[in-house]
Amino acid sequence: MDIKINIINHPLIQHKLSFIRSKDTGTKDFREMLEEISLLMAYEITRDLPLENVVIETPVGPANCKVIAGKKIAVVPILRAGLGMISGFIQLIPTAKVGHVGLYRDPETLKPVEYYCKLPSDVSVRDFIVVDPMLATGGSAAAAITLLKEKGAKNIKLVCLVAAPEGTKVVNDEHPDVEIYTAALDEHLNDHGYIVPGLGDAGDRIFGTK
Repeated sequence: MDIKINIINHPLIQHKLSFIRSKDTGTKDFREMLEEISLLMAYEITRDLPLENVVIETPVGPANCKVIAGKKIAVVPILRAGLGMISGFIQLIPTAKVGHVGLYRDPETLKPVEYYCKLPSDVSVRDFIVVDPMLATGGSAAAAITLLKEKGAKNIKLVCLVAAPEGTKVVNDEHPDVEIYTAALDEHLNDHGYIVPGLGDAGDRIFGTK
């Protein structure tokens, strides 16, 4: 299967991912580690932000420095599990706007069904980071990206904790211009559309539901 994906192999991310996968990790620890991993992933995927030169007055004298070149960023979680990744991103990028896209997977067809969309008003001038812990079938992610493009978004990245080859290929095929970032590319999907070995249902583990 020909797929294109960026795997973030930072040791801290991989270490925390090992614990977040464990079935013995409770809701509190799961949430905290997901937030920590999200912050670390946000650091890694913003390496290509453009910089501009400025002169800063230090207590001793002027210094030639660099600042981010006015990039406007929006982070968009795919509801509901994507909410678990927001805090980490906002800690690192506090000026980012937050949009929301609500999609659920039909249990029979495994196809995404949209039920909510709320985005910043200046969509066309923002770089969008779509977040969802799991990239399984790829249907929800691809549908969310399509929705953003229809609203005027031009530069989009997709960030997930764990991805399946099947879902990655779907997003690659439907949105070849969108870079995908993940902490792990797992083996495959099972008959129920869950990632194997994965980490279970991320939404249930974040919110303590079943």
